[in-house]
Amino acid sequence: MPIWIAVTLVSAALQTLRFMLQKRLKGAGLSTGGATFSRFLFGAPLALAGTALALGLGLGGGPQAGGTGLATGLATAPGPAFWGFVLAGGAAQVCATYMTVALFSLRNFAVGVAFTKTETVQVALFSAVLLGEGVSAAGMGAIAVGLAGVLLLSRAPAGATGGGLLSRATLYGVAAGGLFGLSAICYRGATLELMPGPAALRAVATLAAVTTAQSLGMAAWLAWREPGELARVVRAWRRTVWVGVTGMLGSLGWFTAFALQNAAYVRTLGQVEIVFTLMVSALVFRERLTPRELAGTGLVVASVVLLVAVIA
Repeated sequence: MPIWIAVTLVSAALQTLRFMLQKRLKGAGLSTGGATFSRFLFGAPLALAGTALALGLGLGGGPQAGGTGLATGLATAPGPAFWGFVLAGGAAQVCATYMTVALFSLRNFAVGVAFTKTETVQVALFSAVLLGEGVSAAGMGAIAVGLAGVLLLSRAPAGATGGGLLSRATLYGVAAGGLFGLSAICYRGATLELMPGPAALRAVATLAAVTTAQSLGMAAWLAWREPGELARVVRAWRRTVWVGVTGMLGSLGWFTAFALQNAAYVRTLGQVEIVFTLMVSALVFRERLTPRELAGTGLVVASVVLLVAVIA
């Protein structure tokens, strides 16, 4: 099995765990912004420590290779294009995470996450336009199957409110998916700017830069718009720290996969997260899915299987 496939599967599982923890934070008195911020607050120091450790161990060359600064183990120090990708991707991910957390109050956990999976089609478009990386016809077929599943999931159960293709839940989900897709392309672009360094070092260095920028930006936003929320996040550190840990580990996996493979393929395979989400929805939150929602989920899973068959 290619390394990027194994890494993506682990990352999807970790991301599901992180979303579960964030949903519970919403029920613990934190605002949507506070629950979103917890994702980055504790992740940034861990990512910075990981980068320092990798450089200290001489991953990809080390100080003895004659490099300086971050360039020890990398061919060149990060340039303007790298930082442009980092800032754009970080901002897009913050907005997408915020919308996803808000979405959990509109639909159940499994369907809420499924809405964001429209990102696969959007990632394919962004990848072609921004990075010049196209997707094969067979790959687009796999992506289309997954999209069909998401469209089934877009309708609320009979008698419920908030459903339909123009509902707030659907619009939040599709917008979050597009922003997650844009962030994925930006992160792949950032890791490519650090070529030809080893994938693991390029991933952790990009992650450290992104999470630091996100933490500083969100802290400033919350201090301005939600006075007191920063203190509430810190006081709840025993719960929020695990959101940061799972988020950082999951992101490290995604970034490593982006460093190794076309982001459209990575994010399509990442739709296997819906399987993990169903398990959490049923076993943890005791939420029941309708036959239509199960059918939609089945199509999403089928798209993952088709994609692996096409490119593995």
